[in-house]
Amino acid sequence: MKSNKLIHNALSNTIAEHIAEQIVSGVLKPGEKLIELNYAQEYGTSRAPVREAIYLLDIEGLVERIPRKGAVVKEYTKNEINDLLEIRIILENMALERIKRNGTDQSLINEMADLLEKMKLADDIQSYTQLNHSFHTCLVMMSKSETIKNMYSKLGWPLLRIQSLSFANEGNIEKSIIEHEIILRLLNEQNMDKLSNVLKKHNEDVIFSIQRKLNL
Repeated sequence: MKSNKLIHNALSNTIAEHIAEQIVSGVLKPGEKLIELNYAQEYGTSRAPVREAIYLLDIEGLVERIPRKGAVVKEYTKNEINDLLEIRIILENMALERIKRNGTDQSLINEMADLLEKMKLADDIQSYTQLNHSFHTCLVMMSKSETIKNMYSKLGWPLLRIQSLSFANEGNIEKSIIEHEIILRLLNEQNMDKLSNVLKKHNEDVIFSIQRKLNL
């Protein structure tokens, strides 16, 4: 039998994930206040699990607490956005260097192929963003480096939020699918030098797209 604390934590995590999805999908806008009572009523609970959920999102970097205003959806600065995306590039390049050294993993390549087929069928930006993140996570996992994997996972929800902005630009999802097909083909061919160049350009295009979207 689960303890009340475990039940409480499970509910807090569920609420946190729900709010995070609202932020990534754009339902909740940067600077928008999170009303604890609304979520408490929606889930039929006290404010305590909601408060814990908001605390978790604060740690994740999706929410910030502002004195006399409360918890609001975090609005990222130009430097924060650039830093986050550049860190992603660094980690993926590190992963690629490990793959060059240790070889590819066919089971992960197969998983990436399955994800790509789902990406082609995705009918909303949020779903596509999640699938895209899973695709790139497979590449990171192929590095077999726990350090790289752990650091990449810490980019978490903020990376998803920022990437969703890129995919909101017209034509970017179609462009992304073509580039992911190329990445997958080069992995299968084990053409790592060309893959390195393609991945670098792919990630740099994301930065440019987001800068254009936000007029940075």
